[in-house]
Amino acid sequence: MEPYRIKVVEPLALTTREQREEALKRVDYNLFDLRADEVTIDLLSDSGTGAISAAQLAAGMEGDESYAGSRSFYRFHETVTELTGFPHILPAHQGRAAERILFSTLLEPGGIVLANTHFDTTRANVELSGCQAHDLPCPEAKDLDSEQPFKGNIDLDALRTWLEGPDASRVRVVVMTITNNGGGGQPVSMENLKATAALCRRHGVPMILDAARFAENAWLVTRHEAAYAGHTPRQVAEEAFRLADGCVMSAKKDAIVHIGGFIGLNDPVLAEKCERLLIATEGFATYGGLAGRDLDMMAVGLLEVTEPSYLAERAEVAAHLAGRVRAAGVDILEPPGLHALYLNAGRLLPHIPPHNYPGHALACRLYLEGGIRSAELGSLYLGEEDEDGNPVKSAPYELVRLALPRRVYTRSHYDHVGRTLEKIAKDAGSVHGFRIVEQSPILRHFRAKLRPVTTG
Repeated sequence: MEPYRIKVVEPLALTTREQREEALKRVDYNLFDLRADEVTIDLLSDSGTGAISAAQLAAGMEGDESYAGSRSFYRFHETVTELTGFPHILPAHQGRAAERILFSTLLEPGGIVLANTHFDTTRANVELSGCQAHDLPCPEAKDLDSEQPFKGNIDLDALRTWLEGPDASRVRVVVMTITNNGGGGQPVSMENLKATAALCRRHGVPMILDAARFAENAWLVTRHEAAYAGHTPRQVAEEAFRLADGCVMSAKKDAIVHIGGFIGLNDPVLAEKCERLLIATEGFATYGGLAGRDLDMMAVGLLEVTEPSYLAERAEVAAHLAGRVRAAGVDILEPPGLHALYLNAGRLLPHIPPHNYPGHALACRLYLEGGIRSAELGSLYLGEEDEDGNPVKSAPYELVRLALPRRVYTRSHYDHVGRTLEKIAKDAGSVHGFRIVEQSPILRHFRAKLRPVTTG
């Protein structure tokens, strides 16, 4: 059962199918443009969508809103330093702000960034810095049905080849995302993290953690890596941070807050450069664009998130939804992680070609039939077309992410998701694809306008 009781509730938006159909037309079939009060179950993201605890709310009331040197900052700094071991901590308003500051300081045009998998905003910040982002997922990640427990690992042989190859001098940093969101929310083993850190040290390349879901990764390590079976998630997390040269963190995930993030670094010179940019673009170094109450709530959330009872329940909820989805006849990326399930839309909708976006088609049908908002992670997200709309590059897989907000929905809400998917799967042939009529040159999935197509 959930290790908490509900103290405050919010009514769900209950709409008719006809209303949802009109809403889809109005927003040009881009689910990001739906109003929140048009969505019944919102599984678009787990970022900033969690329910804060009574302890976090109480801590927020203690927030010190001094412009410089607030008590809230020093409470936050102490908590983060104890967790990560990094002596230099810079708050930022969210993860992508932390990425922008770090990459703008660390990268130079023409450089290369390697990762187990870059997520969308990470890749965008790398490319906006004039650099190339290369993903090196482990070979096991290619098998969506495999039960291998650490499919978020980086390919160590490929990493070694890059670090010892002709372009080695251009490699500026290696980013390890834990868990690997762009790779289906799969965890990274401590063995893989240690080997990556050793390779990076040998070649003088910093290893940075994208630590947005560090606690969930630590939980899965304790479940599936024999050497850590007797460890607590907190102990695993502390060890993981201390393998790295620094981290960027979106606290909107595994600090269970609505806004916030930070940069943690060992290098004082790099930290000073980042601090100068932080002050110029985000705010003074002791608030980083955040209110004091946000810093205090982050500090409490970072303690709560590694509690075994919290993580165990989160894993159980994900497993419950995974069971409902499988029973509906829909395949998922196996094994299920904690923060999201990834539906195999390409397999469910083989009649829709990649350039008509089967993942997006399933996401739109989920909203139409059940008021459920989700996120496509397929060829709309990763694909490319020429000026005439002909496909140039397709995603390797056509997926839909059902992100699970922390402490928000109960099992009966997820049962509704399962029933909706069952209805869709029984008439999958009626689901149609889409074409883009307007798009942005970067992060197109956020702002694209689409129209339905009835043929491939």
